[in-house]
Amino acid sequence: MLFLSVYSTPKKNKKSIYKLIKLNAMRKSWLIVSFLFLGLIGYAQVNTLEINAEGSTQQISKNIYGQFAEHLGRCIYDGIWVGKDSKIPNINGYRKDLLEALQALHVPVLRWPGGCFADTYHWKNGVGPVADRPKIKNVFWGGTVENNEFGTHEFLNLCEMLGCDAYISANVGSGTVGEMVDWIEYMTSDDDVPMANWRRQNGREEPWTNVKFLGIGNESWGCGGDMTPEFYADKLRQFSVYAKMYGGTKFQRVGCGSNGPDYNWTSVLMEKGRGSMDALSLHYYTIATGKWEDKRSATGFGEDLYFGGLKQALKMDEIVTKSSQIMDEKDPQKRIGLFVDEWGIWTDVEPGTEPGHLFQQNTMRDALIASETMDIFNHHSDRVKMANIAQMVNVLQAMILTRGDKMVLTPTYHVFKMYAVHQDANLLKDKLTCEKYKFGEEEIPAISSSSSIDKNGKIHISLSNVNPNKEIQLAVKLNGKNIKKVNSATVLTAPAINSFNSFDKPNVIAPAEFKNYKKAGDNSLTVTLPAKSIVVLEVE
Repeated sequence: MLFLSVYSTPKKNKKSIYKLIKLNAMRKSWLIVSFLFLGLIGYAQVNTLEINAEGSTQQISKNIYGQFAEHLGRCIYDGIWVGKDSKIPNINGYRKDLLEALQALHVPVLRWPGGCFADTYHWKNGVGPVADRPKIKNVFWGGTVENNEFGTHEFLNLCEMLGCDAYISANVGSGTVGEMVDWIEYMTSDDDVPMANWRRQNGREEPWTNVKFLGIGNESWGCGGDMTPEFYADKLRQFSVYAKMYGGTKFQRVGCGSNGPDYNWTSVLMEKGRGSMDALSLHYYTIATGKWEDKRSATGFGEDLYFGGLKQALKMDEIVTKSSQIMDEKDPQKRIGLFVDEWGIWTDVEPGTEPGHLFQQNTMRDALIASETMDIFNHHSDRVKMANIAQMVNVLQAMILTRGDKMVLTPTYHVFKMYAVHQDANLLKDKLTCEKYKFGEEEIPAISSSSSIDKNGKIHISLSNVNPNKEIQLAVKLNGKNIKKVNSATVLTAPAINSFNSFDKPNVIAPAEFKNYKKAGDNSLTVTLPAKSIVVLEVE
């Protein structure tokens, strides 16, 4: 319209119209440049992590990085224990390679003997001469016959070898208060009483000092007795009073908590049982489809189930947050810890294996699920005081897989080793602003992070880029502290989202030195995170 009006305008006015056209063009160009500039600035600021590097007092308990070993499938036998006469190299019956791998992991606490198995386990069957120990049937997991070769002595001695604390699950579902009291005395008493004397007779003179946690039942809402929360609260009070009477302050009593988002269970236990426990447990498993009956393959998946697994894992934050809020109402001083003593991804078993043995592979997706989840626990460390991944060897999201004399370290093992730097360090409050990872109509944050400062003043920053399709540049700023140098940086990534370490190719996914960062000022770093990767930086 403006162009046409030039030719229909008297000559004396055409000059002013040309000036107007030129001015409009300049204004449009400036607007375009401005929008592009602001867009670039906005993009640069999308991914930022601001860390408050001073004044931290909230400790991340080392027990958040705990493990779980149940008499299930090949977790104990062929996994941890091969027997003293095995051709597989062992130390008094324990796999030598596995012991060395677990020692390098700095395992802080180990939960045993279950799981569902705990509420059918009668501990007296697992002590004394091995030849005299009766066999039992594992009714929960594949109907396997359990020979009780691995019992109380074998477990507590293992904890001593690993330098970790023991978390014992007492049998409430099919056991008695008297049975539990006898077990407490057997493990922890130095008195001249029958159970302590029986322990001495069985070769252990001094009591074990590493029994620090006693679970009062397991999944009492399900396989541990199918109880209502009100009924279990009464059981908790009954068992706990005798546990304290005979155990004193040697250990913390752990009440059986909810199945994921069962907030009514949590509310009833905090109302009726809070005086009878020192901690309350919580179980939540990640199912990539979100449907318990539809778990799918551990390795044969595409981006839909990759995204689904990560999204479902993030629900842990909502469950922990809401559970903590309920606990805060009755326990504002946070005396009672929240123990997430079973967590991890649950998939279909590997083809050709016993369904009841829960042997599954472990991929890069699972490593990212682990890093996301541990970031959540770190941020909630004011209430979350323990977590135990399910499980340590050959079961579900395992640290280690074994087959004969071969052993594989899984991607999840490597994440636990990388994150060990947070154990007993102080959480650094932070603010993460990041882009989204979108799949279809859904989206989740593309980055997960947590930061801490250890007793030596070293700052550790854990970062995960869950987007499998692009690298992401992140601006990291320490408020209140200048960065002298980056002492070390490690990255874990993989060729594909469903890559895994096999017995034939055990190092497809392994930590490597990370170099894709640079200082961006006295207190800032620019970090370029590879697609589907986990990075841990040590800064001072």
